[in-house]
Amino acid sequence: MTRFSLSDIQSRAIVEMRLRQLTGLEQDKLRAEYEDIMKLIQELKALLDSKELRMELIKTELNEIRDKYGDDRRSTIEYAGGDVSIEDLIADENVVITISHAGYIKRTNLSEYKTQNRGGVGQKSAGTRDQDFLEHMYVATNHQYMMFFTQKGKCFWMRVYEIPEGSKTSKGRAIQNLINIESDDKVKAFICTKDLKDTEYINNHYVIMVTKQGIVKKTSLEQYSRPRVNGVAAITIREDDELFEAKLTNGESQILVAVKSGKLVRFEEGKTRPMGRTASGVRGITLADEQDEVIGMVSVNDMSSEILVVAENGYGKRSSLDEYRITNRGGKGVKTLNITEKTGKLVSINNVTDADDLMIINKSGLTIRMDVADLRVMGRATQGVRLINIKGNDSIAAVTKVMKEEEAPEGEGLEEEVMEDAVTDTDTTVATESEEPTEE
Repeated sequence: MTRFSLSDIQSRAIVEMRLRQLTGLEQDKLRAEYEDIMKLIQELKALLDSKELRMELIKTELNEIRDKYGDDRRSTIEYAGGDVSIEDLIADENVVITISHAGYIKRTNLSEYKTQNRGGVGQKSAGTRDQDFLEHMYVATNHQYMMFFTQKGKCFWMRVYEIPEGSKTSKGRAIQNLINIESDDKVKAFICTKDLKDTEYINNHYVIMVTKQGIVKKTSLEQYSRPRVNGVAAITIREDDELFEAKLTNGESQILVAVKSGKLVRFEEGKTRPMGRTASGVRGITLADEQDEVIGMVSVNDMSSEILVVAENGYGKRSSLDEYRITNRGGKGVKTLNITEKTGKLVSINNVTDADDLMIINKSGLTIRMDVADLRVMGRATQGVRLINIKGNDSIAAVTKVMKEEEAPEGEGLEEEVMEDAVTDTDTTVATESEEPTEE
């Protein structure tokens, strides 16, 4: 072992070999094996000393693996297995959607609005910017749809759960940032609908629209069931006109359209045939002059409801629906309020019952809530009574119908003080009919 410089392992391997294996070994093979091993040693040393050689070897081996095993993926990677969709992961809870006059929107869980007795001082509600106030509110579920109609006649929609969530006191997000609307366009009407994939529902409901110039149009809800990122055409707006209001109807409603000059036209919805989305509509009411314009539209299904109209200087009245006879669409209409310099122009029309409350919002942002049942029913061509006393240059900006808390069904009623804090400011106070009777 010492003579041949063999290690213990090598000598033991030789001893354990059979004699015929030892005699059968050929010296040429041993020399060839030795040379191959020495060559491999040199190559491995060179590989360890050179990063470029290592990278080249890696590329070569990866190409070989690719050529040998590369083929199309046999397994499919999916976002979710089975029939699970994103809406299945969102609870279908009742939420309150609030929209401010300046176009800020948010959804809030209904549980945030605790019940108060009517006549309370209200709760601190959504923070708004200067000269802004909450104007629209809807109670819906997360899986319903919210439709937006712009003054240029386009329609956008989104699922309720896609509306940003906010607390009761937050301002919300600007609608302009949520839908792909043009910079010079503005959302004018909102409709909250059920499932737009329900064929029976969308084929039996319609959207009635009216423009400031008195043009009306009826379109099947089915026409809006296929959304686009850039919106779809809802109505072709004529020159010097814009969309003012849109309502959801069941095909058997009666439509009332009122104008600033104090006139109103009432006609059967069935008298207006459904049109395509790109149609421009037909004449709904004839304006008194160039300064006249539409100030509201009401869709009535309950013939026992009454009509409440309000003028900009705080005068208003409640009249029976029967006071307004059904006329042909497109006429000048009948008088709904005796407009004088004292009353100011007509600013609002709503269909109401004793079960409703009224929220009056001034341009200064102050609000007053009153019970519709406290207003007696009056004749059609009267001046009405003073609903609120307005001082200075203030005037009424909007009038919203709200429900009584104690009579509201679960999931539909909400504490309407969310509109704004009820105010006791000396510039805006509630007046009763006995304070200043103004019926003519």
